[in-house]
Amino acid sequence: MCTGDCAKCLGLTLIPLAVLCTLANILLFFPGGKVVESNDHITDEVWYFGGIIGSGALMIFPALVFLGLKNNDCCGCCGNESCGKRFAMFSSIIFAAVGLVGAGYCFVLSAFALNKGPKCNTNNTWTYPFLNGNYLSDNSLWNQCQSPVDIVPWNLTLFSLLLVMSGIQAVLCAIQVVNGLFGTLCGDCKCCGCCGGDGPV
Repeated sequence: MCTGDCAKCLGLTLIPLAVLCTLANILLFFPGGKVVESNDHITDEVWYFGGIIGSGALMIFPALVFLGLKNNDCCGCCGNESCGKRFAMFSSIIFAAVGLVGAGYCFVLSAFALNKGPKCNTNNTWTYPFLNGNYLSDNSLWNQCQSPVDIVPWNLTLFSLLLVMSGIQAVLCAIQVVNGLFGTLCGDCKCCGCCGGDGPV
């Protein structure tokens, strides 16, 4: 597959993942699917916006750049064949690195939130009743959270989704780093028509 086609495929995959991560983070503001009485009742890690900023906004920019790589003019540098295409592929490495940072931020934040557990009401006190992820292997402990209803499976599901999706995003951005490096060194499979050549670069 040409490096431009590969980048386009990666961009098409990153956009829906970014949208889903944003939605997952928004849903975390409604513990158990309900509107909370106070913002203090929301798990702290939700306020760090891992899915909205990290795997959401920061991922849109690389995705759009990857999508546009295939259509970049490859005759952009003093008439040097494919130079413009190679520069575009090099710039995609920088945007892929931005995507890696965003995905990594969301991944680490989600992993920390899963280990810490949700904030919930236990005996009229809003606190974090679980220690070091002990609730993950023993669901009988979930009863310690009296409210919001179903807060443990709610947070567990959404943060797990964020963890998985941000991990996929990180892998895709890492692939584009390698793909962009190949594109920078070797060019795309074919030079565009304005260069007057159809053969490999």
